[in-house]
Amino acid sequence: MAAVGQLNTFKVVKVVEFGVYLDGGSLGEILLPHRFIPEEGQPGDSVEVFVYFDSEDAIIATTQKPYAVVGDFAFLKVVEVNRVGAFLDWGLEKDLLVPFREQQHKMEEGRSYLVRIYHDEKSNRLAASSRLDKFLDNQPADFQEGQEVKLIIGDQTDIGYKAIIENAHWGVVYKNEVFQELKKGQALDGFIKKVRDDGKIDVCLQKSGYEKITETAGRVVDALKENGGFLLLTDKSSPKMIYETFGISKKTYKRAIGTLYKERRITIENDGIKLGGKEPPKKKKRIRYPRSQS
Repeated sequence: MAAVGQLNTFKVVKVVEFGVYLDGGSLGEILLPHRFIPEEGQPGDSVEVFVYFDSEDAIIATTQKPYAVVGDFAFLKVVEVNRVGAFLDWGLEKDLLVPFREQQHKMEEGRSYLVRIYHDEKSNRLAASSRLDKFLDNQPADFQEGQEVKLIIGDQTDIGYKAIIENAHWGVVYKNEVFQELKKGQALDGFIKKVRDDGKIDVCLQKSGYEKITETAGRVVDALKENGGFLLLTDKSSPKMIYETFGISKKTYKRAIGTLYKERRITIENDGIKLGGKEPPKKKKRIRYPRSQS
C-alpha cells in the first residue's frame, strides 16, 4: 500500500519534460522530478522512491533515501532554527521540521537530538518530535526473556542508559553490564533481560546464561583457528584487551575458556590459550594378585 513518509515501489506511467509520473495507487499520480530519474525511468519500469511533501505541500517523490522514515526514531542534527521551529538534516533536500510545541527542550543549531518522525495529519505534513514519551509504552510489552531486540540508546542516567526497544517501549541497560562505549542515538542489538510487574523492562547487550557462554566459546574457537591455533589472551588478561577482541566482559570470557578447557578443546598457557587439549594422564592399571590358599 502506498504511504507518504515511506519508501515505495511504483511504476512509471508517463514521461514529461520536467520528470516522470508514477502510479501511486491511492495517492494518485506522483511526480518524480527529472534530476532524480534513474536509468529505469521509462513507462512500465518500477522505481523505488521516498514519498513526501514539497514546499507547496504537494505529494512528490525522490530517489534520495532519508536517514529514517515515518515511525522511526533517529539522532539528527539541527541545521536551522527560525520562527516556526527547528529544521533537521535527514538526508533529503528539504529539511525536517520540529515545531516548537514538539521540542522537549529548546533546540539549538548545530546540536543533534533523538527524535521520532511522524505524519502530522492535522497539517498533513511530515515532522519530528523530541517528546519521545508520547510515542512509547502505549501498549503492554509482549517480550520474552532472552528475546533478541533492536535498541536505540537514549539518555544516560545514574543507573545506566535508557534505550528504545523495537521503536515501541522504553527499557534500561544497567551501567554495570555495559562493557563498551555507548552514544545517544546509537542503534544496536540487545536482549530482553526481564519484564517487570510494573511494566518496566530491563535489557542487556549480551546473551545471558549458558547460551551466551556456549556462543562465546564457539567464537573463541573460531578465533583460534583464524590465528594459527593460538591467542595471546588468558583469564588474567585485562578487561579492555578482552573486550577489544571479543566485545565481551572478562567474566564471560573466563567462563567460556573454562568450559573449553574442561571439554579438553584448549590448553591454557602462561601467555595465552592454545587450540587442542591435553589428554588426561592414564591411570595405572591395578594388578590384582590371587589370594594364597592355606
